[in-house]
Amino acid sequence: MTGPSPFARRLRRYYLWYTLSFISFVGFLAIGEKMGMSQSVIGHVFLFATIAIYAGIGVMSRTADVTEYYVAGRRVPAMFNGMATAADWMSAASYIGLAGTLYFTGFEGLAFVTGWTGGFVLVALLLAPYLRKFGQYTIPDFLGARYQGNAARVVGLIAAVIASFVYLVAQIYGVGLITSRFISIEFEIGLFVGLAGILVCSFLGGMRAVTWTQVAQYVILIVAYLVPVTILSYKVTGVPVAPVMYGTVLGKLSEKENELLTDDAEVAVRKQFARRAEDYVAKIAHLPDSLDAERRELIERLNQLRLNDAPARDIAHTERALRDLPRTPGQARQQWERARVEAIERSRPPPRHAQAHPGDTPEQREVARNNFLALVFVLMVGTAALPHVLMRYYTTPGVVEARKSVFWGLFFIFLLYVTAPAYAVFAKWEVYNNLIGTSIAMLPNWLVSWGKVGMVNIEDINGDGILQLAELSLNTDVILLATPEIAGLPYVISGLVAAGGLAAALSTADGLLLTISNALSHDLYYKVINPSASTQRRLVISKSQLLVVAVVAAWVASMRPDNILFMVGLAFSIAAAAFFPALVLGIFWKRANRPGAVAGMLAGPAVTLYYFVSTHAFFGGSMDNAWFDISPISSGVFGVPLGFLTIVVVSLLTPPPPPEVRALVDYVRYPRLPADDPGIFTESK
Repeated sequence: MTGPSPFARRLRRYYLWYTLSFISFVGFLAIGEKMGMSQSVIGHVFLFATIAIYAGIGVMSRTADVTEYYVAGRRVPAMFNGMATAADWMSAASYIGLAGTLYFTGFEGLAFVTGWTGGFVLVALLLAPYLRKFGQYTIPDFLGARYQGNAARVVGLIAAVIASFVYLVAQIYGVGLITSRFISIEFEIGLFVGLAGILVCSFLGGMRAVTWTQVAQYVILIVAYLVPVTILSYKVTGVPVAPVMYGTVLGKLSEKENELLTDDAEVAVRKQFARRAEDYVAKIAHLPDSLDAERRELIERLNQLRLNDAPARDIAHTERALRDLPRTPGQARQQWERARVEAIERSRPPPRHAQAHPGDTPEQREVARNNFLALVFVLMVGTAALPHVLMRYYTTPGVVEARKSVFWGLFFIFLLYVTAPAYAVFAKWEVYNNLIGTSIAMLPNWLVSWGKVGMVNIEDINGDGILQLAELSLNTDVILLATPEIAGLPYVISGLVAAGGLAAALSTADGLLLTISNALSHDLYYKVINPSASTQRRLVISKSQLLVVAVVAAWVASMRPDNILFMVGLAFSIAAAAFFPALVLGIFWKRANRPGAVAGMLAGPAVTLYYFVSTHAFFGGSMDNAWFDISPISSGVFGVPLGFLTIVVVSLLTPPPPPEVRALVDYVRYPRLPADDPGIFTESK
């Protein structure tokens, strides 16, 4: 049995020094805070220092070699590929959104942990070793070779671009969120600050630069994730082992939930929100007259305030209400419908954290259980089909290393996932125990800070000056980022968490950008449009596409789309429906052919997108259109089976693939077959 190669030993030494240096850097900033360093300086130093590290690695890893640019020279050791895969995988959704989702949904949020973890089991068993045996550069490469030509390749690259772009927008949104809060700049400016960090990591060196940057980013994000919750665990329980100790706090939290949910003030506030929802129903029913009446009422109130020399604050408040009033009945319908839904949500008691599949009736509990299982299924299959993750297994030296890197990736991801439930419980305990029931005039500064970027909203609907649970609205994505401030930890911990969130978003954004640009330059331009293109021209096209896609994604993210985790769920559904059936059947069923694969890769995503649009409120859809009451985030649960069924039926109704394609399946499946498979590939494996 051979030990690690000299290259691997050298990498271990480099990254060990890097890790120790980063921990020392955090220690120096902590000392600086003790000596009076301002929060603004700490935030700037954290973010810009880490971006400078990534940029330096990206510049040092620049290359003009095609194999280095696309697959890092196929020489990334298994452990480091596992770290890079974990960083590539643990996006802003995992890092920022998962703890918040577990905070709000409790047990139901474990669908994300279960689904994502199970997905890597599917990767190890069904895809990673076979794709590495195939070689080449991209997932559409495999589809083009297995399904005979450019039809399947083009459909595959379109699906890869759509799924990756939706995922990319979520990452850039996360970057803007972090930078706008921690260095006090406009959200839109923060997007493009982060965009510069993304581009400098991937523009010059492609997969080579992205790989070594992602290893560095994993070190930062896992340190940033574990340190705050470890401190918080020690503060709350006296034991600094959060995954072990949060169960004791969960028991106390359940008692606090019972107390809050039966409190008279809480019940009264929820009734007021329910009445508000009813008022919006009446206003929507009487459009456009209700809009005209509200406009006249605000104008009369404003004139009366001015005549009576009312306080400037009251006048400004009324002016703002008049300015924000919808201009058309159509806008009013949309705006009031969103407000009605929000009021209904606030009128309902939140689910108990430890309750599985909550609901007041057996039917509601069955719907919750079905949605839980559907989400687990979509996330598992989507994980196994994400192009930017599967591309990582092209970078290992061989098939054995590809299998090992899946194990290492699972281990490094486990370190975060086993801690996320503890984050949610500790944060909720701090909010319920130390925040709810306090005077609104004496609320901590973090609520004001996050309120300025639209992540926290407080409305004293009953006017008693006391914060009730229903009067506090927190965005899902704020839970993790604000946890150090919620717990009263030093600000350097907040800066560390922000640096970790930035590392998570940048690492995944780099992989997604590379996936999209490679699909457009390699699979579309080189394989379809201009097969005679020179190496230099291919790299120029790839880099130009990378720049264009990055700018467009930043522009879309500037519109502040839905919360990060929900956007990622859509990307998973698209990837699952488009790729999983075609890849699995392409590897394990020789009879699958080009017409079947193309039909399946079109039918699955089409049904997925149709269901998502028809049921999601952002697109004007409604859950009244839902099938079996399945949430739109799990729309892939319909697309994946349809994709399998379509490929099987169409393949059986059309001629079988030729002998050379069946030989490719044997070559990919069986490692001991000779590698002299003439005519299958056009480039070296």
